Formats: sequence, structure tokens, C-alpha cells
Amino acid sequence: MKLLVIGGGGREHALAWKLSLSPRVHKVFVAPGNAGTALERKLENAPITLIPELVEFAKKEHIAITIVGPEIPLAAGIVDAFQAADLKIFGPTQQAAQLETSKIFAKEFMQRHHIPTAAYASFTDPVLAHQYIDQKSAPLVVKADGLAAGKGVVVAQTNEQAHSAVNAILVEKNLGNAGSEIVIEEFLQGIEVSFIVMTDGQHILPLATSQDHKRLYDGESGPNTGGMGAYSPTPFISPSLHAKIIRDIIHPVITGMKQEGISYSGFLYAGLMITAENQAKVLEFNCRLGDPETQPIMLRLKSDLLTLVEHAVNGTLDKVDVEWDRRAALGVVMAAHGYPENPRKNDVIHGLSNLIVEQNNTDSFHIFHSGTAMGGDGGKEFITAGGRVLCITALGESIKNAQQNAYKLIESISFNNYQARRDIGYQGINFYRKK
Repeated sequence: MKLLVIGGGGREHALAWKLSLSPRVHKVFVAPGNAGTALERKLENAPITLIPELVEFAKKEHIAITIVGPEIPLAAGIVDAFQAADLKIFGPTQQAAQLETSKIFAKEFMQRHHIPTAAYASFTDPVLAHQYIDQKSAPLVVKADGLAAGKGVVVAQTNEQAHSAVNAILVEKNLGNAGSEIVIEEFLQGIEVSFIVMTDGQHILPLATSQDHKRLYDGESGPNTGGMGAYSPTPFISPSLHAKIIRDIIHPVITGMKQEGISYSGFLYAGLMITAENQAKVLEFNCRLGDPETQPIMLRLKSDLLTLVEHAVNGTLDKVDVEWDRRAALGVVMAAHGYPENPRKNDVIHGLSNLIVEQNNTDSFHIFHSGTAMGGDGGKEFITAGGRVLCITALGESIKNAQQNAYKLIESISFNNYQARRDIGYQGINFYRKK
């Protein structure tokens, strides 16, 4: 069987690698892929990004199922195009993906279906937005309505920061069309966690819980990023809270979509704030797996991912169970110099070759590539080609042990002025330390 994974980041590397472990899989194409996916057994890169060309490629190669990684192709309607060509694909349609592509659609949807989230107001007029800020007062969260590659959210601790964010988005148009409308939300306090499920439009299969680390520097300081590391499972979601999240958040999304004439099939990611009262409120929805949460989640997954995806596309997710490694997994992102604003490319990455040989003989760690390419001396060296470059992901008997194993691996890897947090997993570790 041949499969196709759309995307070229660490999330897609992890997905394609896990799919390739199925004995029924002959080859997994990754479009466009990266230097890491090019070297994995049973993986092959396909340098294609345009949707019509991807449809033709899937037909020509007799692809059994396509799995979509990033949000951009979902927003562009790749699922609709594949379905129109009678090709099996796992991911939400363009209409369903509005949960991620429009913050205002998501907030109004949550309001209609009584899904717990922060109070908000939306604006196209900067004057009215400024008046609202003065009325409510910081801290507030200012969000661009559309997709902005992780740059569309400003957590404003002062009124001045909130006013500045409004001007940057609505007046100066720094985010282009993504910022033609904004949402201003109340600031929620608590612990932020990631809750990801698979759904076939009717049934829900929860994946392992996880926690991302968005800020660039240790201790949640510095600018927001796409994510500097993650671990799984998180202790902040108890079994009772897990059941409550399914009942009050995930289930209402799927049934609410159906009531509005939209079938939601694919991965659904809820970024949640767990408040001091142990209540979960939605910060955002993503219509795909998180990155870097996917990397530790896939490392812990013991079930055959292909089987899960088959059940999802066939509408039979209620017929399958999922098995997880009892160990914790933790991934640390190594990012390029200048990330997130201006990541430097073409720096040579040292120390990967020996680890690649070692990881093929163990299940205890994996190096997932994001922004990498081949270049340097004779085109045979790994070089940086994006903001987040690698996600060093390791298993351990505890979160602390997984953390130690991941950081030990990082000692073997280097590239010029790389950035990496040294505290990934600290909240989970502190949770157990206090207990």
C-alpha cells in the first residue's frame, strides 16, 4: 500500500515515520518533505505543493490514503479537491477548517454551541477597538482573524501593548488580509494544554494528551513561536477532566458542525486553558495535529497508525482502540538563529549522522526534522532551511527522565547560534515534585 503525507515539517516527518512502521505500508510519499524524511526507510519525498498536481500524483501513484499535515492546504481546499477526484483523504474540508482559518468563525461557533471559551468582541474599525480596550483594560489578548503563521496573537499585559497590536494589525496591515478583522479576548489564567482527537464526523478517538511550550525562552519569556517543545502525557488533565472535555468541548464541535450541515472528519486540536477551578476553556481550535506535540505523541503511539486512519476515513472509528507506551515522551525544538522573526538559513548541522544510525536500532528516541535540507560540502551535509530545524524526541520512565534523555541527545548536535529552551516539561515535572 502507498500513502501520501502532505507537508514538510516535523509533524509530517513524525506522521510519515509512524505510518511507515505498518507492515502493510510499502511506501509513504511526503510532499514536499525535508532532509529527514528523505532518509527514512520506506519514505520518499515528492517535491510538489500545488493542489492540482498533488491530485494527479495521487492518481498516478495509486495512493490508498492521503493525510494532510499543515493548515495552509486545508484552508486552500485540498480535501475538497481530493474528494471531488474520488481519492481517499484524511482531513477536514475547507468549510470545516474555518474553525482554524477564522478566529471569528470559531468564536461565534463556540457561542452558538455553548462551548466554554474566553469572552470576546470582534472589530474591523480600529477606533472602536481602541475604545473597547480602554473600557475593558489589560491584560487582553488581541488576535488576527485569519491564518498568520503563529504571528497573529498578541498577549497584551498593558493597554499600550493592546493599542499597539490593534494599530499593527488593523492600521499598518502588518499581517495583510489575515488581519482585516480582529478579535479581542479576555485574558485567561491557568495551565495551557493540548487536547487532540481523531474524528470520522461522528465518532471521536482521543489521542494522548500533551503540553506545548510557545515562548522562545525559558520560563515562558520572549516572543511567541510555533512551539519550542512538548511532552506527553500531561498530568494536568485528570481522567474526570478528560471526560468533561470530551463531553463539553469535543463532542459539541462534531455535533454542532453536523447541525450546521458540515461533516468534520480529520484531526481536531483544542488548545485549552485549565483554570484554577479545574475548568477547561478553549483558547483556539486547530484543524490538524499540533507541531511539536505530534512528535512525542507519535513516539508513544503503539497502535498501527494506518489502521486508525483507515477507520477514520471509513467512518468506523468506534470499532478501534488505541494503545500507548506507558512511558512519557518529550521533544525539544532546536531552532535557527534569528527565529521566529528572521531565521537564518544554510548553517551546517553537525552530529546528526551517528544519531540517525542509532535511532534506527532503538525505539527510545527519534530525531524529527522540520527546517532542514541537504547542502554544504558537495550537497551531502544537513543544513538549516527554516525556523524550527529539529525536534529531538525521547522516551523516559517519567517526564523528568524523558527530559534528561532528550537534552543528552542535544549535546551531540550543533549548528551556529542555535536556539533551544532548557526547561521543556518543567510544569509537568513540578506537578509531580509537589505531589
